[in-house]
Parts: sequence; C-alpha cells; structure tokens
Amino acid sequence: MTDRPTAADRPTVADETEDVRLAVYDAFARTGRAADTAALAAATGRSPTAVRRALRALHDHRDLVLEDPAVPDGERVVMAHPFASVPLGFSAMGTRTLWWGGCAWDSFALPHLLTAEPDVLVATRCPACATPHAWTVGRDAPPPGGQVAHFLVPVRHVWDDVVHTCRHQRLFCSTDCVDGWLERTARPRGYVMDLATLWRLARGWYEGRLDRGYRRRDPSSAAAYFAEVGLSGPFWGL
Repeated sequence: MTDRPTAADRPTVADETEDVRLAVYDAFARTGRAADTAALAAATGRSPTAVRRALRALHDHRDLVLEDPAVPDGERVVMAHPFASVPLGFSAMGTRTLWWGGCAWDSFALPHLLTAEPDVLVATRCPACATPHAWTVGRDAPPPGGQVAHFLVPVRHVWDDVVHTCRHQRLFCSTDCVDGWLERTARPRGYVMDLATLWRLARGWYEGRLDRGYRRRDPSSAAAYFAEVGLSGPFWGL
C-alpha cells in the first residue's frame, strides 16, 4: 500500500512557476525562439491557465518580459534575458541555432550560458553609421576589436522600460560614432566601455540561470559584481 502524499509532496505555485521558467529558458536555448502557452503546457504538464499564471508571476518578478501581461492572451514572451524573441539590434549564431541578442550585454553573455556552444558569432550594425560588425565571442577571452559599447540607461532605471533599455545597449565603431549619434538623437551620454569590459560584464552575470532554483541578484550583489568587472560610478549604482 502506498502512502498518501503529504502537503509537502504536492506541487506548489512556486514549483509551477519554476517549471514554466525552466521551460521558457529551455525553449530559447534549444531553438532560439519563445515557446507559446500551448508548448509550455505540454513541456511542463501544467494547464494553459496555470502556465499563464506562472508567466505573469515571472514577469512581475522580472524573470522575463511579456508583451502585455495586463490583457488576456498577452503572454507572449518578448525577453528572457539573455534571450529575446524580437530583433533588438543583434544576432548570435551558434553551431546550429540562431538567437536574437537582446542587447550588447546579452549577446556577449550567450556563450557563457550555453555550455554546448564554445562560441557564437555576434553581429550588429553601428547605430551611428550603419557599418556592420561581427565578433566570435567565446568563453576564454574577449574578442579583439577597437569598437565600444554605449549603454544609455543607468542601472537604477533599467526596468522603467526594459525593452527600451536593451534596445539602447549598442556597439559602435568608436567613441566618435557614439558622440555623433548622441548629438543627432539629442540623447544624454550614458556609459561607454571597450569590448574587454563588456565581455567581463557578460561573462558571469547570468551564471546559473538555466538551473532550477536560480535567483536574480539583489542590488548589493549586483553592485559588487559591477565593481569586480571594472565598472564604476553612479551609472552603475556605485
């Protein structure tokens, strides 16, 4: 005779949410695309209603970004950092899979998260002059190049509009191109870094995100990480 399951054995809302989170990330990692509600329900064994509830909870907790969580059937996953389901200026090509890079940061993070990929080919265009650029980004060392990354939005405002934030973490030919773009668009100067700093920032930021039980960094640990990789100043909350 089998024992009747106790309350501790029964799935909880937290289990349900984590199952859906892992399924979202697994689909992105394997296919480069966002799984829809039906596919997530099939992958997790949860009902579509439970999947929608979990997706909204993940959006509220900033584990992913939904297209419009406030309306019925608005649960399309736009971003699950470092993955994106919409083009935001970058592509990253692996051995068999092509991903949209959510931003410069996320694109450089992909080979560190995807252990089956020794490197990815990250491609973009300079926002100022449209010159195409591509780098083979791996885990061992930063790619060579004199290009620079410009981040427009300070970290304290990243989640005010996270898609806008990611859309404006871009790679430019040089600081001259950054200056020209800022003048033309009448935007304030953000933070400029070289490729080596960008690579260090991306290297460990998403460590463990594909594993069960992952927790996002709190502000204190995020600030410590930024300082460790060589970032400084109030832009980074330091």
